[in-house]
Order: sequence, then structure tokens, then C-alpha cells
Amino acid sequence: MPLPRADSEAPPAYDTDHIGPNNDSYRNSSSNGTFVNDNEGAGFGQRRVSKATLLRNPLAGMTREEVLADVDAFVESKGLSEHREDFRKGALVAQVNNTPGGFEKIEMLSEDEKAILRKEETSRWHQPFALYFLCTLCAGSAIVQGMDQTTVNGAQEFYFKEFNIENEWMQGLTNGAPYLCSAVIGCWTSPILNKYTGRRGTIFISCAISTITGFWMSVTTSLGNFLAARFMLGFAVGAKSSTTPVYSAESTPKNIRGALTMMWQMWTAFGIALGFIVCVAFQNVTIVGGPNSPWRWMMASTSIPPLVVMLQVYFCPESPRWYMERGRFDKALRSVKKLRFSPVQATRDMYYAYKLLEIERGEREGRNLLKEFFTVRRNRRAAQSAWFCMFMQQFCGVNVIAYYSTSIFTDANYSLSEALLVSMGGGIINFLFAIPAIYTIDTFGRRNLLLVTFPLMAACLFFTGGVFQLADEPRDPKVATITLGLYLFMAVYSPGLGPVPFTYSAEAFPLHIRDIGMASSTAITWGFNFIISLTWPALRRAFSNTGAFSWYGAWNIFGWIFCYFLLPETKNLTLEELDNVFGVSNREHASYYWRKLPWYLKKYILRKDVAPFPPLYEFAANDGHYPHEKPDTSHIEGNNAVGGTRDKELFPGPR
Repeated sequence: MPLPRADSEAPPAYDTDHIGPNNDSYRNSSSNGTFVNDNEGAGFGQRRVSKATLLRNPLAGMTREEVLADVDAFVESKGLSEHREDFRKGALVAQVNNTPGGFEKIEMLSEDEKAILRKEETSRWHQPFALYFLCTLCAGSAIVQGMDQTTVNGAQEFYFKEFNIENEWMQGLTNGAPYLCSAVIGCWTSPILNKYTGRRGTIFISCAISTITGFWMSVTTSLGNFLAARFMLGFAVGAKSSTTPVYSAESTPKNIRGALTMMWQMWTAFGIALGFIVCVAFQNVTIVGGPNSPWRWMMASTSIPPLVVMLQVYFCPESPRWYMERGRFDKALRSVKKLRFSPVQATRDMYYAYKLLEIERGEREGRNLLKEFFTVRRNRRAAQSAWFCMFMQQFCGVNVIAYYSTSIFTDANYSLSEALLVSMGGGIINFLFAIPAIYTIDTFGRRNLLLVTFPLMAACLFFTGGVFQLADEPRDPKVATITLGLYLFMAVYSPGLGPVPFTYSAEAFPLHIRDIGMASSTAITWGFNFIISLTWPALRRAFSNTGAFSWYGAWNIFGWIFCYFLLPETKNLTLEELDNVFGVSNREHASYYWRKLPWYLKKYILRKDVAPFPPLYEFAANDGHYPHEKPDTSHIEGNNAVGGTRDKELFPGPR
């Protein structure tokens, strides 16, 4: 078997370890790189080194005089001369940004400024009110997203009758129309909205669409109008899902950025639960329209949360990074000052982000990004892995429960009221079990979470499908067992395939193609979301409930096999390490884990005392650490130890 080797197709890396005073000098500070081990048994075998540059603090290689000269040129060219002293202090702090307590030696800082910086290091959740207000806006946007997804679950039991929708394919199309629009149009038009209206403007427009379509659906009297409103909702779904996490990431300090960005999934889960609660609350409200009118109140309720978010937008500052990308540095400074306690913190973060934006422009310049996306192995493997996670988030079967649990429970001999109530319980479980993922995703790892949860989800679906074969009488044991199976499934899904796909996709792609990577990944998840919504009614009729649940159970088994053999781990890896991890071919990755299977059997099944299995990757640092002793990366820019999203910008995220 040939040795694993470096990705020879990859373009030469830009050297980013040193930026001179005029941003015209780059020096390659190369690492020993990544060793890829092709073990054939007891020995370690041969190793080949794949060299890449570790993206570090761009100010680290500069002298104090060079930094100050660069700051002076920056403030003069950007019209910020009146803030020269603040930027000088901020730049010196940014130079030691990755060293805890490094600011203590900066004589230019006053004691009060040092006290604020100490507080920032020791109490990371001590942040200005404006920052937390911005986070509530992002949480509200996620809640809107979740409600839009699940209110249809209970409402469909009424509007199918209202519009006489009996054809299974038409039922699926009606429910899945927003996700078709999101995958085909919404995800790809979001960058245009962001470019011309900003993050706040995009969130405002998407929430306005959610408000309009919610009321539109609630008052429509024809199926055509209802379908049009459902399709229009997809513009909001695509824009919110691709913009809100970015807005949060670009505005928050790096020490809490990951945790706050991860909360998008948690608050979406809360919105899903709230959608179920709304269905229960309005199931018997027939004040207007007769016995089939509760669905109108359910749909109208989805217009209230986006109205609240639209009001909040006016009181939140725009993303500082968005302003800087468009040359509005005075507005960027005003914005970041609102989100930090002191001018030193604001100028530190803004100047640091500016230097990293310069590097990003250098990486993009002169490249055919679309061509590189498909022709470079490192990029193809990142896309394969991210798309797999997004695909399996849908084909694990979770949205079958999110969109159709009420009809599933009525098939199990629940009354409609009982089915709505039990569905609400599933939504609450989904939210509660999403909370631990904030911690486990960076401690247990993305790959490990999937490897543990895939077989458990498969078992839950096979179990639930099998229960449908039991006799209908006595009723209570059967319905209770079906409920148990679906509740267990939601509890297993929430900490695994719930948060992993978006986190994995955000960190898998190299920076210069991250826009394309995230747009394609988001389109994948909404596209297969539509397919799930469209096909479930027909699938259930053709396969029966038992066969349909077993179908998705089998996909979870496929997911485990693919994940074990072909999905790399990305937890706690720097950008350099990710380049090398994704540079290893599928064949080499699968071969390594095939050879490791007997080791797992001996260690975990037979409980034998076996020697550690040689790792697939060994990372050597250029700062004196031994290969197996990776340096502390919690202070390396682009390696956020809190929440898992790695980026080389101060304000990261797919754009």
C-alpha cells in the first residue's frame, strides 16, 4: 500500500506569519507539519512530512516600532487620526493577544485599562449590555426559524381538510415548499442581501418576510395562495439560517464567540418546541372560520416573534467586520465601541480584524475559487465531509418527526389532542438535550458524537417501526412504546446530528473558499429537507410506518459506516492541521480505520491490555513542543476552545 502523502494538487500556501509595516512583506515560518502514519502492524513505518504555514497572529513577528508605524499609517489612511492613541494601545495589546497576561508589560496602558483587560480574561461572560442585547436578537431569529419549521406539524391536520388535499405528493409539496425555495433560491441570494443591506438589514428583511407570509397563510382561502405563501417563506428561511450565526460570530469577542455561535442550534430547538406548544394552544380555537380554522391561528402566531426581532434590529449595531469590508472604518469603530467596555478593547479588536482581512484579500486575489473547490483534494474532501453531515442531518429521520409526528401518533391510535400534546413533548426534549452539546462538541469531538449517536438513532427507529406491527388492542402499551421510541430518538439526535453539521461545515473549508463551501452546504441541508417533507406521505403509504421508519434507520447505519471510515475529526485543530487532515485521501483514511478495527475489538470488547494504536496524524509544532504534545491552542487565533468554530478572522463566519 503506498504511503499517505501531501496533497500535491494544493496551491502554494500564502505566507502569513509576518506582515511588515506597509503590509508588503510575508515571511514563511514553517512548521514541521503533519506526519501521516501508514502503520502496517507493530511498527510506526515511514512518515512523510506535509508542510504548511500555521496562521498565527499577523503582528507577532513585528517590532514595537513597526507596529506603531503601521498603526499611524492605518489611522491616517482611514480617517481615524483623532483615535490614534487608542489604536496605538489597542495594536500593542493585539500583538500579545494570544498570550494570557501579555498586556501587563505594556507601559502605555493605564492601570484602569489593565484592570479591564484582566477582568476580560478572568470573567469572560462579563460583557456590555449591548452585546447581550445583540445575542437576544440572534436567539430570537433562531426561534423564528424553529417555529416556522414545526407549526406546520399540527396545522396540516386542519388545512389538508380545508383545501381538500388528499394526494400524498401534494401534501408533501405543501409542507416542503419553503425548503425548496431556500435550497434553490434563498441560500444563494443571501450573499447579495448581505452585500447591499448588511447583516442587520438581511435579518430585518427575512423577518419581515416571515411576518408577511405568516399572516398571508393564515388568511388565504385558496390552495394556490397558500402554496405561494409557503414558497415565499423559503426566502426568509435561507437568509436567516446563513446570516444570523455570522452576525453573532462577527460581533462577539473571541473568548465567548464559539459558545454564543453554537447557541443558534439550541435556540432553533427552542423555537421548534415553541411551534409545538402553539399547536397545542390553538387546537380548539374556532372563533373565526369553523372547526377547521385552528390552523389559521397557528400560522398567524408565527408572525409575532419576527415582529419582535424586527424591532430589536434598530437598537443593535451593525457588524464591525461588514463595515470594514466596505471601507466604512469610522462606522466600524462606532459599532465595535458599543460592543466593548473600553476604547482599548474596541481598537484592539478592530485593528486586529483589519490585519486579518488584509491576509484574506491576499489569499483570494488571482484565484479561480470555483475551480479550486473541485480540483484540489483538500477542498473536495472538506466538501464531501461537510455535505455528508448536512445530508445525514436530514436523512437520519429527525424532520419526519418534526413535520409529521402528529399524523404518526394519530396512526398509532392517539386522538388529535393527544397527538399534539405528545409532539410537544418531543420538541421540549429536543431543546433540553441540545444544551449539553455546547460543552460536548469540543470535549468529546464531532466525529465521536456521530459515531455514538448514529447506531442509537438507528436502534430507536427500528424499535419504533417494529412497534407499529403490534396489535392495536390493548391500545395503551402500543402508543406508550411508540412515544418512548420517538422520545429516545430526539434525545439522542439533539447532542449529535443537531449541532455537529453546521459547526463542522463552518470549520472544514479553507478561508478563501468558505463562502462557496457554506452556501453549498446550507443548500444541501435545505434541499434534502425538502425531499424529506415531499416524500414522507408517499413513503409511508408505500412502505407502511414500519417500513418507512426502518428506511431511515438503515440510513443511520450507512451514516455510521461512512463516518467511521471517511469522516475526519476536526476538534481542536488549527488551520494548518485541517489542511493536512483533509489532504489525506479517502482510500488512505479508510484503510487506516479498517486496520484499527481489531484493536478496538481487543481493547473495548475483549477488554485486553493492548498498546496504543499509532495515530493517523501526528502534529509537530515549531515552538519546541514534542510531536505528541500539541501546544495550548486556546489562545491561538483561529482555534476557539469555547465553541468550536475556527477562523482566522477576529469576526469569523461563512459570508
